[in-house]
Amino acid sequence: MALVDELTISARAGNGGDGVVRWLHQKGKEFSGPAGGNGGDGGDLYIRAVRDINLLSRYRGEKKFHAGDGDPGAGESMHGAKGKDMIIDLPRGSLIYNEETRERYELTEEGEQKLILKGGRGGAGNEVFKSSVNRSPMQSTPGGKGEEARLRIELRLIADIGLVGLPNAGKTSLLNSLTGAIAKVGSYAFTTLDPNLGMLYGLVIADIPGLIEGASLGKGLGSKFLRHIARTKLFVHCVSLEEEDYIANYETVRAELSRFEEGILKDKPEIILLTKSDTRDAAYIKKVKADFKKKYKKDPEVVSVLDDALIKKLQDTLVGLSNPRP
Repeated sequence: MALVDELTISARAGNGGDGVVRWLHQKGKEFSGPAGGNGGDGGDLYIRAVRDINLLSRYRGEKKFHAGDGDPGAGESMHGAKGKDMIIDLPRGSLIYNEETRERYELTEEGEQKLILKGGRGGAGNEVFKSSVNRSPMQSTPGGKGEEARLRIELRLIADIGLVGLPNAGKTSLLNSLTGAIAKVGSYAFTTLDPNLGMLYGLVIADIPGLIEGASLGKGLGSKFLRHIARTKLFVHCVSLEEEDYIANYETVRAELSRFEEGILKDKPEIILLTKSDTRDAAYIKKVKADFKKKYKKDPEVVSVLDDALIKKLQDTLVGLSNPRP
């Protein structure tokens, strides 16, 4: 099943129930006074974060959501029942945009719940209007309308490590080797059309489909994928040793990361990983490492399959990010 990471739905909180005009009936006295109850409030609409990144795919055929309406009031001063609240479960990491009010909501923690649309208030029955000068009020008010909006939902994956690089840099193969995932691999650009996830010793790793020049401006499918690494703690930047222009390829991806959404990805920690090392001899790999270290003052790892040293470095880096020195 393809990952659905964007969806627009129509949502409405419940309408309030109407207040009513009713009269108290007593023996020997037909109209003993007003007894019309108030209408019930409309149900509210909430969003809630769950740990299911494929949840949006279930909503593709059901794009209208609304909470329950409040019941109208009744005689004998009985108030209408409140409408049933609605909770829309969304994947953890979702951003929700209210296209009417321009408000934005974010769900980052499992179980997190937020009120986004308020139900309408119940109308007043005629008993409310009774006073010393108005003993037989004929007034009642209708229930209020519940808030409604078009909600645009955008999923941004939450992962510890994001694998980035140009198409065919070996990211998917690396994910499969490290995590035992079974993501599709091909020998041509853009084999990966959806982000893939894997788990390694408790670390969530996301394989982000290949980026190209102009990705941050929406060229290709770049901006669609770049947002999935906005919350990633650490980048593993895959640079293929099959390519002669490894420095230029690295800089192409770095430029797109820096330009995306005013540079929010620019300063994230990064490990440069030279992939497809089996295509080169040890002397060439040593030269490439020296070139990177000289130009960027970085010491990339060279791994094409599972490697304990790389795993240890990734774990140590993430521990340092989670527990910064005071």
